[in-house]
Amino acid sequence: MNMSTHISSQASSSPGVEAADVVRTERAGLDALAEALENPVGLGGAFAEAVEIILALPGRVVVTGIGKSGHIARKVQATLASTGTPAIFVHPAEASHGDLGMVQKGDAVLAFSNSGETTELGDIAAHARRTGLPLLAVTSRSHSTLASAATVALTLPSLPESCPMGLAPTTSTLTQLAFGDALAVALLRQRGFTATDFGTYHPGGRLGARLRTVRELMRTDNAMPLATPNTPMRDVIVEMTHKALGCVAILGENGTLAGLITDGDLRRALDHDLTTTLAKDVMNDSPLTIGPGIFASEALRLMNERKRPITSLFVLDDERKPIGVVHVHDLIRAGVG
Repeated sequence: MNMSTHISSQASSSPGVEAADVVRTERAGLDALAEALENPVGLGGAFAEAVEIILALPGRVVVTGIGKSGHIARKVQATLASTGTPAIFVHPAEASHGDLGMVQKGDAVLAFSNSGETTELGDIAAHARRTGLPLLAVTSRSHSTLASAATVALTLPSLPESCPMGLAPTTSTLTQLAFGDALAVALLRQRGFTATDFGTYHPGGRLGARLRTVRELMRTDNAMPLATPNTPMRDVIVEMTHKALGCVAILGENGTLAGLITDGDLRRALDHDLTTTLAKDVMNDSPLTIGPGIFASEALRLMNERKRPITSLFVLDDERKPIGVVHVHDLIRAGVG
């Protein structure tokens, strides 16, 4: 049976069944990769060596590749850079026409090539070896030209591609991508990279907003509605109306938070004589508060998870003194909600 007949017979199968076969084939590739990474005398040992080299770099990881491997290399570079490992992508063809100047002393080259025989990688690989830069080769052929030239050869499992012809890069690119993610996460863990650091590298979009801290969004100084325990309620109402946050913090003599009056507390106090009632007679002396380092997303969760959701949270320092207040509208405008 010729190739066209084989493809036609394959096409007659249910698309869903064919799709499931693709996933199973590629999953087998991932399983094989995981097993190889656990082998300390094989890929696992080379992986650990590559991590040590990258952690010790004074410069950047220069990621390169062409074709489908080049697309994977670009994604790996972006993941490395966003998780605390300085990295740039250099196209191997452009490297041969001047962009080798971007590869500097203190860098390492991370090259992706499934076959390890990609001719376009020749110049950048030779430049790395000529200038004494570590060359980390990600390939599925341990005896390839690229692997032989590498400081560390990171040989991935060689398994069938999931397309019926066995030609289109599918399983191989998936394992390359998973390997890149594994490398980035291993480096992240070794560096002690935190969610706060992640937020620093992702200031834009909803993710960036959710990783902003309350300190960045809270209202401070004269924007905070404040009163004392002996402030008449009529003056508390004026302060609450003027600051328009639906609450007033009541401060003790030492400036710490003694209590809180919300518009709900105010409504419940309407049966009092507001000309003689004081703030201490109405305030809640154990209100919910937060610290300045809390993520904005966590502040929003705290507001919404209560039986009666609240709209404002006062932010206290270590001495329980109010240093700011955050309103739900502040969080929504910042894109947290």
